[in-house]
Amino acid sequence: GNNLDLRLAEARVREARARRGISQAGLFPAVDASGAAGRSKSSGETRSFYSLGLDAGWELDFFGGTRRAVEAADATLAASQEDLRDVLVTLTAEVAFNYLEARTLQARLTVAQGNLDIQQQTLELIQARYQAGLSDELALQEARASLESTRAQLPTLRTGLEEAKNRLALLTGMIPGGVHEQLAEARPLPAIPPALAVGVPAETLRHRPDIRRAERNLAAQTALVGVATADLYPKLRLTGSIGLEAINSADLFDPASQFWRLGPGVSWNIFDAGAVRQNIEVQSALQEQSLLAYEAAVLTALAEVENALTAYAEEQLRRQGLQAAVEATRQSEFLAQHQYQAGLVDFTTVLIAQRALLNLEDQLAQSNGTGTANLIRRYKALGGGWE
Repeated sequence: GNNLDLRLAEARVREARARRGISQAGLFPAVDASGAAGRSKSSGETRSFYSLGLDAGWELDFFGGTRRAVEAADATLAASQEDLRDVLVTLTAEVAFNYLEARTLQARLTVAQGNLDIQQQTLELIQARYQAGLSDELALQEARASLESTRAQLPTLRTGLEEAKNRLALLTGMIPGGVHEQLAEARPLPAIPPALAVGVPAETLRHRPDIRRAERNLAAQTALVGVATADLYPKLRLTGSIGLEAINSADLFDPASQFWRLGPGVSWNIFDAGAVRQNIEVQSALQEQSLLAYEAAVLTALAEVENALTAYAEEQLRRQGLQAAVEATRQSEFLAQHQYQAGLVDFTTVLIAQRALLNLEDQLAQSNGTGTANLIRRYKALGGGWE
């Protein structure tokens, strides 16, 4: 609730709701109260006058201009509500993305630290063998270089983790550092299902707030064409006044001081150099633009859904391959260590196995995060949530 984009969207909904109220007020009569008191002098004679009255006016909406204006305001309000929902969906997805990034970086740090420990043990082993004359200096320096290369990755990962935490804080309306305590302990990523039920594409896309917003904008602009068209016809208005008038304040409330007026009025803009018809043309062109925007929103949605589903399925396959590769490489690294200690292979074999293990475990950690992120992209592409 503290996110600034969300608060801005909520304010726009309140604005649209108030504008709808203004348009709807045109369907009802308007009443004004008036009162006056004064003195005047004419032909050497000074006079006082007093008056109280009510003036009422009501434009009869025979040609639907006011009703179409209310219809446009209703559609605009609905569009602003969908805009708010779009912000909510986007905000939810962005919070999830940054949470996943933080957890993924924590997992990668764990992988790097685990490999750093293995490489530290290897370096200590080679140092002992070197001092005993069982290994050469080349193996010692290679082990040290591999260890320091892994150590050099840690600052970059810690920096990325700090940035992800701070982005998460800003998205939730907190100051940088506001979520560090909650994310201090590394936790595994949420489990994801192996398959997804998408449903009927046409029905699921209706959940997208951007499509519903574009459709409501089209409805609003269609109604504004009707508002412009109504200006071609006469405007009929009923007006009336009742009140009291007197030249003496004591006589103001006397029955003889009462007055009233009631009557219809007609106004018709006969000549305007084509301004009304040009305005109709303007509104019709804007309606066409809204229609094109709606069609573009639908096509974009279809592409995003297709991309999200493809990415989710393919990442599942990639993660399965990485898991198998990690298991094989762990066994390979274990065997290389023992064969090296037995003098059956040189240290290069151990070094290659350790580097491969670090690389594959890091890729697997990233793939786990990517798979969950693709699930969130699918959620976002379908407008948020599904059965």
